[in-house]
Amino acid sequence: MPRLGLRAPRPPGAVWTGREPGVPSSNKRERELARAKFERQQQRRLEREAVRRKRALLTGVIAGLAVVALVVAGIVLASRNSTDTSASASTSPSASASWDGTPTVKGCTTAPQPTTKTATWKAPTGTLPAGKTYELTLDTNCGKVVIHMDAKNAPKTSQAIGFLAQQGYYTDADCPRLTTSGIFVFQCGSPTNDGQGGPGFTIKDENLPTSKGNNGYTAGTVAMANSGANTNGSQFFIVYKDGSNLAPSYTIWGKVVSGLDMLQRVAAAGVQGGGTDGAPVQPLVITKATTRVVAQAG
Repeated sequence: MPRLGLRAPRPPGAVWTGREPGVPSSNKRERELARAKFERQQQRRLEREAVRRKRALLTGVIAGLAVVALVVAGIVLASRNSTDTSASASTSPSASASWDGTPTVKGCTTAPQPTTKTATWKAPTGTLPAGKTYELTLDTNCGKVVIHMDAKNAPKTSQAIGFLAQQGYYTDADCPRLTTSGIFVFQCGSPTNDGQGGPGFTIKDENLPTSKGNNGYTAGTVAMANSGANTNGSQFFIVYKDGSNLAPSYTIWGKVVSGLDMLQRVAAAGVQGGGTDGAPVQPLVITKATTRVVAQAG
């Protein structure tokens, strides 16, 4: 019997095949190696697929939780802000080719087609001088909305809104969103007139309510829409009716002192398609925004 590790002698008359007994042929060995390689590749593919399915499941769960959160918290007043700080002074017609500004509410006129704002700026420095009352007037196709700005409690926000008004940012700007259930607001100030975009800068939160429930968002309140903490840009909302159930997450910077009745008439006409959140049946377009000092505070 041969010892382990030594070659066994060939029987007499045996033909040398170039391999030892029990050692597979080169073709068979190549097939085995190929099969092993294939099996490793398949295993890696299955592992990658498992990881992909796990990620997809996690994404789905997160998305589902987000939807539930929105349902529980009510409608979020969101804006998607651009952070581009390049300057451009051009405007172009809104992308909507089906714009119909036909008046449907008494006192309204044909609404001009909103324009897309492409100009962006850096945040204005400083704040409005203290001790004065500042007023923002929004001329619309349905009448004027006059807002007293809270420069004392929201100085940076008031400064930014006044600056944008002076730059013509709110000229021919649509208020593309009306909500009529849960919260009662018009949302305005999107440069693309669709609830997205911003002026190229953001302002930190100011004057956030501290109470729960309506949180001070009563009829006539003007506050900033945002896409999260400290992301205030150009978009804002006007509360036209009491009872809005909002989280205390939106900077309050003004109060309507004239024109609230007009907003209530426009809101009463409803949302296009019969829903509770979307474009108003009666288009509401800001044709001009101006600011002025109306009095010394106190």
